[in-house]
Amino acid sequence: MTLSLPFSHSFLLSRRPRCPLILSSAPSDSLLLLLGATGSGKSSLSIDLAARFPSEIINSDKMQLYRGLDITTNKLPLSHRRAVPHHLLGDFDPLAGEVSPAAFRSHASAVISGVISRGNLPLVVGGSNSFVHALVAADFDATQDVFCGSRNRVSTEFLYRCCFLWVDVSFPVLKRYLSKRVDEMLDGGMVEELAKFYDPEMADSETRVGLRKAIGVPEFEEYFRRHHPKGRDYREGDPLQARAFEEAVRKIKENTWQLTKRQLWKIGRLRRAGWDLKRVDATAAVVAVLASEVAEKRSEIWETQVVEPSVKIVKGFIQE
Repeated sequence: MTLSLPFSHSFLLSRRPRCPLILSSAPSDSLLLLLGATGSGKSSLSIDLAARFPSEIINSDKMQLYRGLDITTNKLPLSHRRAVPHHLLGDFDPLAGEVSPAAFRSHASAVISGVISRGNLPLVVGGSNSFVHALVAADFDATQDVFCGSRNRVSTEFLYRCCFLWVDVSFPVLKRYLSKRVDEMLDGGMVEELAKFYDPEMADSETRVGLRKAIGVPEFEEYFRRHHPKGRDYREGDPLQARAFEEAVRKIKENTWQLTKRQLWKIGRLRRAGWDLKRVDATAAVVAVLASEVAEKRSEIWETQVVEPSVKIVKGFIQE
């Protein structure tokens, strides 16, 4: 079952196609990167930018690298990608081990070279800031986690000519949005997806790698140990099962909020180190979604508050 997307990718609705701008003036080592917390609208903005600049999108979300759990990891469905090429999105076998920052750097660098050779702009999109740092740092050290401990230095020398766009949303607003997004993902088939993924032997393992770290997996593994799926509504049944289900959902929401806080803290660390992150405020657009504004109104706010400022920044970057 695939997720219908009036909410998770709401900004992609009712969008007018645009003619791509020419990139002839962009230096060959140019790299555009979209940063931001989960749920801030990075995927939607990447599609909008690709409609205006000949681009290919490179995923930098560490959970979306792996095949499977498309609803749980909130991958952008093929039908919503608007024929924009996407790389490193569901490309890795979740049973073949974990993709490290160093491995991501190697794979993404090769993809970027191919994108540039085709005359397109590489557009890196994702919330995994450790992967972004690994990709662009000229002095990357695979033995150090720059976000762990004060002694590990964030690199400010880059392999590429970078433009960093930071899609930001007020945390209280984002928290409400993420809560509703989880509810919609559940309605769209998340539990059924997790039930198929569930492996009792793996669930008993103390070590989590790769896709088994995705939010939703450990929370529902605990539920499935006691209430194995039997093809019915998991919210119905005896009171103990209903409470266990609601507890799993509560933990998913809480862990998603905690992930968001960690992502924002890491973005803050990059800024304090001197990274020039161009902030674009998407709060009003998310508020419009939460208020259930009609599609045309949501699209207008998204265009004026998020897309147009971003296009202006990217144009300036290309023409420098």
